[in-house]
Amino acid sequence: MTKLDLNERKQRLLMTLVERHIRDGQPVGSKTLASGSGLAVSPATVRNIMSELEELGVLSSPHTSAGRVPTELGYRLYVDSLLATSVMAVSYTHLTLPTICSV
Repeated sequence: MTKLDLNERKQRLLMTLVERHIRDGQPVGSKTLASGSGLAVSPATVRNIMSELEELGVLSSPHTSAGRVPTELGYRLYVDSLLATSVMAVSYTHLTLPTICSV
């Protein structure tokens, strides 16, 4: 598993960007990402974060004026986060209501 030290805001923007790219098949711009991430950040802040993620090799830009697309590493982080969430959800499925209430 790949592990990068991404803060919650970077992780959330990356997850939103990957989901948007999968859905639309187009590079994702900062304005779209700012409005679709649920974070209270400006497009300029999103551009700065996207630039940092690009330096880490998680995103790439197909050309100068385009938005960003996830790289193989970006997709890997996305899938790993889905798997981590699924494993966590499955680990709690064996609990019954009385067990949960007693925790």
